[in-house]
Amino acid sequence: MRIGPHQLKNNLILAPMAGVTDRPFRMLCRRLGAGMAVSEMVASNSLLYGSEKTRRRANHEGEDGPVSVQIVGADPEMLAQAARYNVDAGAQIIDINMGCPAKKICNAMAGSALLKEEGLVARILEAVVGAVTVPVTLKIRTGWDKQNRNAVRIAKIAEASGIQALAIHGRTRACAYAGDAEYDTIAAVKASLNIPVIANGDITTPEKARHVLRHTGADALMIGRAAQGRPWLFREIAHFLATGDHLPVLRTDEIRRVLIGHMHDLYAFYGEHTGLRVARRHVSWYTRGLAGSAQFRQRMNRLENSAEQLRAVQDFFDGQLQRGGRPHRAEGLAA
Repeated sequence: MRIGPHQLKNNLILAPMAGVTDRPFRMLCRRLGAGMAVSEMVASNSLLYGSEKTRRRANHEGEDGPVSVQIVGADPEMLAQAARYNVDAGAQIIDINMGCPAKKICNAMAGSALLKEEGLVARILEAVVGAVTVPVTLKIRTGWDKQNRNAVRIAKIAEASGIQALAIHGRTRACAYAGDAEYDTIAAVKASLNIPVIANGDITTPEKARHVLRHTGADALMIGRAAQGRPWLFREIAHFLATGDHLPVLRTDEIRRVLIGHMHDLYAFYGEHTGLRVARRHVSWYTRGLAGSAQFRQRMNRLENSAEQLRAVQDFFDGQLQRGGRPHRAEGLAA
């Protein structure tokens, strides 16, 4: 899988997810098999450039390349400025968000709401591509509702505008994350383009990954929510695609080791106050499906320092090991 001059180590990409794909999670997923990890979206409004949150989102210290930063907005010139800003800060790929279905994004006529405005899409893409020398990629959905699946038209606009890779989620804006992803539209997009196409949506197991690649003919896969609490999913998929065999199910003590390392990285990145609150979400995902996890999560949410949090996680997994508990190969949430 190649994006412009950048050769990825494989065709598995961590999807950008607001509040999730921070630097610690991106680096963890890269270590556990992802070929690239896209940052959580950065608003194009230049007034936000100086905020602590935006500085954290643009922090890629220590990450392997290529560094891909996603920007979101609806004004062509503002998005062009945001692209230049992020390239100056070290971005090696600029990704444009036209796939987010969140109301606060769509109400600003950004994200997947832009799929209604094909002329504006062209102006945005041409402005951003013309503003930077690095590759520009785009993420979209299949359309803005099931009666208006215009992904093929948007994809052709993207290719003509100089976009160098296209990721497409197999749902419409109106679907949000409900129902099942459909892959026929992704296959139609792939058949109509010469640039790489990345399939996204409900890729939760190695078998599903193989099915989506075969059905769509896509060049790569993008995985989001299924990797929450399962960052090793990338390694499992890569091994299965290469060999047809499954890796051994991760042992409980191995899950604990990955989680505790992740928690330490979060404390170091955010500081203890914010880090332990971010860690709560990840602890919830890592322990999903394990015995007693619901009660454990309730207790975790009342802990107010990192030492207590780490000790609670150690104790919880000690209990799992004493029960002989083993994680199951359950499907994660839709990506």
